Amino acid sequence: MRFLEGPRPRILAHRGLATEAPENTLAAFRAAVAVGATHVESDVRVSADGVAMLAHDATLERVAGAATRIDATPARALQSLDLGGGHGVPTLADALAAFADVRWNLDLKVPAAVEPAVRAIQDARAVDRVLVTSFDDATRARAVAALPGVATSASRGVMARALLAVRLRQRAALRRALEGIAAVQVPERLGRIRIVDARSVAAFHDAGVEVHVWTVNDPTDMRRLVALGVDGIVTDRADLAVRALR
Repeated sequence: MRFLEGPRPRILAHRGLATEAPENTLAAFRAAVAVGATHVESDVRVSADGVAMLAHDATLERVAGAATRIDATPARALQSLDLGGGHGVPTLADALAAFADVRWNLDLKVPAAVEPAVRAIQDARAVDRVLVTSFDDATRARAVAALPGVATSASRGVMARALLAVRLRQRAALRRALEGIAAVQVPERLGRIRIVDARSVAAFHDAGVEVHVWTVNDPTDMRRLVALGVDGIVTDRADLAVRALR
């Protein structure tokens, strides 16, 4: 499983590096790779004609000031839209082809994205360098079932059971909850609840999974989390992370 190979901490470029190009564009991914990121995090939705597209939101309102819906627009039209600087919405297939040595952390935003994402990953022969996940348990499970051997991280329901087991110090229950999971990908805190500390990191490691924390943009926080034993930092600033952690 190439996704989990290589040195740690893993730096996961959150939607690429969007300091000079819009997020989730080929230019943003290229910028992240150029500064040394080996892992890129992105989001998968589906176009009106059934193509896996890399976009976080359901519409382009936030990134381009346009009310265009991803699921109501054909792929070619999304690719030709100007998100800024002449950059359009990329397909997953194009991104996998353009960055053949990059490991991809793919968050499936909607159930309809499963089949087109699976097709793109299989066509690119990229199963070993991809981690697929979703906040939705059923969406993640369908993608994992269709991609034997693929890495995956805990979805919402799995994570809830895992956190309860950590809190109750139930090692066996934690291992059961995380069966088949390669990583937990979590914020350091959820409201007033601290998720990531030395004890929880040790418990997750004991269960055989990595801990990736999102979204961390301050180098001081990055170094502090790595000192706790965290395996991966999900960040908007891969450039700062590479300098701070390598």
